[in-house]
Amino acid sequence: MRKKKVLCFGELLLRISPASNVATSEKNPMQLYVGGAEANVATALAGWNIPVKYCTALPDNFMSNHVIDYLEYHGIYTSSILLAGKRIGVYYLERGADLKGSMVYDREHSSFSEIKTGIIDWDKVFGDVSWFNFSAISPALNQNVADVCLEAVKAASAKGITVSVDLNYRSRLWKFGKEPIEIMPQIVEHCDVVMGNIWSANTLLGTAIDKHIHDKKSRTAYLYHATETSKEIISKFPKCKTVANTFRFDSNTDEILYYTSLHHNEQSYHSNEFTCKGVVDRSGSGDCFMAGLIYGLYNNNEPQDIINYATAAAFGKLQEQGDSTSQDVLTVNKMV
Repeated sequence: MRKKKVLCFGELLLRISPASNVATSEKNPMQLYVGGAEANVATALAGWNIPVKYCTALPDNFMSNHVIDYLEYHGIYTSSILLAGKRIGVYYLERGADLKGSMVYDREHSSFSEIKTGIIDWDKVFGDVSWFNFSAISPALNQNVADVCLEAVKAASAKGITVSVDLNYRSRLWKFGKEPIEIMPQIVEHCDVVMGNIWSANTLLGTAIDKHIHDKKSRTAYLYHATETSKEIISKFPKCKTVANTFRFDSNTDEILYYTSLHHNEQSYHSNEFTCKGVVDRSGSGDCFMAGLIYGLYNNNEPQDIINYATAAAFGKLQEQGDSTSQDVLTVNKMV
């Protein structure tokens, strides 16, 4: 019997960044990557032998054909991709820069940004699906896409499909007259798994935040806050039973400190600390963690093993170029 698929829903983006190789940068100064949060999650899951398909909207042209070929090459099912609209969204990222730094979005009037409720046949899309994953980036685009996200989670929840959301907050988005707190709670109401951090949960869901948490400079304090935030999310959204929080700190010496927590079945689990001096590419690390979380939960792994795997995968992604990971299961497990 075939396992049911994980469905990732969100905008596929093309990323343009300065070339990493100085020797060839004069001839080819820019590099192109296929990205987007949910596409990155789908790529990781497919590489870890989880049956996964991807739902997005792309224009019906030769460039989309190449993108679809790329997804299928990585083992991602593409039958739920909607061909409509006129352009693929783009973003520009300075090499090695943090997502909060030198990044510019060019997503207005993209095919995905123009989808509306009633266009996607969720009964058909969810026919072979047991898990639905999306991120808070999608409802940040405009009211129509936010409405589609709500339509999707309601349809998935009604079918008993597990729903997960990444509370990734992008201040460059949310420009359509609504604050995140006006949109996200009614969507998260239908989610079983929530991933993010204590600050994004505060912004998107209105959970309490200790404004002086940084002054404490304590792993114990951060992890305690993560547990309290998780409990508050579960209290506010009873359908949710699993919450994960990530912590990544960049020092002035270019040293990275990374660790995470998981609150599952009323118990908290913490990862080891990972540190490194410098990173190759910060983009997609959080998506890799989301994929690792889904991988462990989908396979019914033990909670401590789930958080260990997801954390190792996310940390390993920091040393890879591009948006998606190419780490296999063996590579990730060696880091656990």
